[in-house]
Amino acid sequence: MEFVLVLLLLAAAAALVASPLVQTRSQHHRGDAGVSGLEAAREAKYREIRELELDFRMGKLSQDDYRGLDLALRAEAVEILRELDRSQRVWARREEEG
Repeated sequence: MEFVLVLLLLAAAAALVASPLVQTRSQHHRGDAGVSGLEAAREAKYREIRELELDFRMGKLSQDDYRGLDLALRAEAVEILRELDRSQRVWARREEEG
């Protein structure tokens, strides 16, 4: 019985010691996935803007429609870029800290 109790205590101590390592690795992967997702969103938004420009040049959109949609898409792109910048700065700080 004492042997089982000692094994349980050792397992609990090992889990306690290892938990920060597991959490750091998990946060590392989540941060990387967040930046990758934002980079994908940025590229998708750029693609939308290019497609909008093409539609306008082909005469599928009026000048007013084009301007409104272009402003909206570019505002969304700016927000994505700001979020990407914030995420990359946080990511870089975490990398520097170790």
